[in-house]
Amino acid sequence: MTTNTPSTKSAPEQTTYQPRRQWKSQMLPVRNMHYHLRSWEPEHINTELPVLVLAHGWMDVAASYQFVVDAFSDAFVQGRRIVAHDWRGFGLSRSPAPCDSYYFTDYLADLDMLLEQISPERPIDLVGHSMGGNISCMYAGARADRIHRFVNLEGFGMPASAASQAPARLGKWMDELREQRAGGMALAPYDSVQAVAARLQKTNRRLPRDKALWLAHHWAAPDAQGRWHILGDAAHKLTNPYMYRVDEALACLATITAPTLSVEAADDSLGQWYKGSYSLAQYHERLKHIAQCEIAVVEDAGHMLHHDQPEAVARLIEDFLR
Repeated sequence: MTTNTPSTKSAPEQTTYQPRRQWKSQMLPVRNMHYHLRSWEPEHINTELPVLVLAHGWMDVAASYQFVVDAFSDAFVQGRRIVAHDWRGFGLSRSPAPCDSYYFTDYLADLDMLLEQISPERPIDLVGHSMGGNISCMYAGARADRIHRFVNLEGFGMPASAASQAPARLGKWMDELREQRAGGMALAPYDSVQAVAARLQKTNRRLPRDKALWLAHHWAAPDAQGRWHILGDAAHKLTNPYMYRVDEALACLATITAPTLSVEAADDSLGQWYKGSYSLAQYHERLKHIAQCEIAVVEDAGHMLHHDQPEAVARLIEDFLR
């Protein structure tokens, strides 16, 4: 296990965000690979408090939660173990052999075996963002007894799909596999960590420069030539060959027994992504299948709400978990 301190290597005129709470990094064996776990641990752990597990979203990393962890109150973190993992194919959780496809069922099994090591005897508090929220919804239904409380940050699921879409979707997936094998789907490198930070800010206009610089050191890494590469497998960008089954998603929601808080950003990510084919109103209808579910909205925030308003997100999580 190693203790990390924030990197401050950036241009002289630029300052990098300084984390308030230090983390520890370790690798844990999970199925056919090792998972990277980032943990914020008090000097004395209160075993009566559930472990808080933070699950990141697509093309993201565990470090993404640093800003929220820093915003937690001292009273909340006292005695509480908080951990975040890099999903397989993201961050430092890389398969030992090349992988050309990733599937949600793998993430579920990974999470299950990871929790066997993190909290084998007690239910956990689970927070999931975006893809991590979608995985967590399925897990909270399939392993209801393992979840104490669940907070879903913009994990909306996906629009309903029709069986008639399957042939074209499968064909597109196979075409992309060929393109990937020919080297046509690699992620473009960046000339510097400052360029990576600029890319993060282009995606999220609310992300301050100091936080973008800090996150860039954990979202990407330099090669021997000094070019920076995103710590995410390009295979994640392939079309998923499996259709999204709303009936299966609703069945999972219906078996969630943990009190659930659904947090969404005021910017309405769904409206921007799907242009009416899937709306917040439809998502709210799905949430009615959960026995105990509350909805909260974070103002002045977009999809990366834990970056945009970490203090507001931290307060919502704290109040709900208490």
